[in-house]
Amino acid sequence: FMSKFTTRDLTLAAVLAAVYAALTMLLPIPQYGPVQFRLAEALTVLPFVCPAAAPGLFIGCLLANLLSPYGLLDMVVGSGATLIACLLTMRMPNRYLAPLPPVLLNGSLVGMVITIQEIPFGAPAFWGTYLYNAGTVALGELLVCYILGMVLLEVLSRSGAIPRREITR
Repeated sequence: FMSKFTTRDLTLAAVLAAVYAALTMLLPIPQYGPVQFRLAEALTVLPFVCPAAAPGLFIGCLLANLLSPYGLLDMVVGSGATLIACLLTMRMPNRYLAPLPPVLLNGSLVGMVITIQEIPFGAPAFWGTYLYNAGTVALGELLVCYILGMVLLEVLSRSGAIPRREITR
């Protein structure tokens, strides 16, 4: 996937890592927890047109999750969910499916991280709480990725930063 990782790719990855981390750490909106609206997640559609974005988004998420109230578990699982979602987004057959991996993976995996921190596994309310957390995380992700992410792809395409043929595949 990164057989020809150029200096330009490395620069793009570094910039995206910084932008992702800054958006998450600095914006005064819910970024962690069962109800979150992480604007930086709109960037997770970029691997659809630019595979070099994936490592940068992973590093940015890892840095942002240093502030997570869910600790090391969120750093590993949450950042891992973003990396896997980016790798799957690269393989989506069209732009309308590009936001789907982040929605599904973050909803299910980050929802589990939050639930594990709230309620002991096996407790009577565990699975109901998990469904709530997974649903609310997925909903926030869906709004950010499908609205802002799709707008981002369109703006980059119209600006010429991304060839139109790449975005319409």
